[in-house]
Amino acid sequence: MWRTAASGAARVSRLVLAASVLTVALPMAGVAQARGLSWGVEPATVAVAELPSQGQHTYRLILQGGPFPHDKDGSVFGNRERLLPRERRGYYREYTVETPRARGRGARRIVCGGQRPTAPEACYYTSDHYSSFRKIVQ
Repeated sequence: MWRTAASGAARVSRLVLAASVLTVALPMAGVAQARGLSWGVEPATVAVAELPSQGQHTYRLILQGGPFPHDKDGSVFGNRERLLPRERRGYYREYTVETPRARGRGARRIVCGGQRPTAPEACYYTSDHYSSFRKIVQ
């Protein structure tokens, strides 16, 4: 009797362990690959027309090269959160998306990557100060 209970408990433990591993591993099956290296999950997308009006304005300013309302606009974004595809330092730049009634710069940003700031290869929108991103599409 004791051996049967012990082996049953061991089976349950193995099943719980397997379920735990799958719970972690399955969501990572959609991990994006960027130049052979992976960081984060491929962001959802948002059309330019779906951005808040302030985001659309900021996006237009990025494409025309400014002028930008904040001194920090156009500064290097380090991607420390590792939510965007991995690139060399200096690839990403951040821009403020004005937030009505917010103190300071607020939480909304557009982060763009590429060699030329006025011709970005990809731009991402965050409404929660880098906790999540959506890739901007036309």
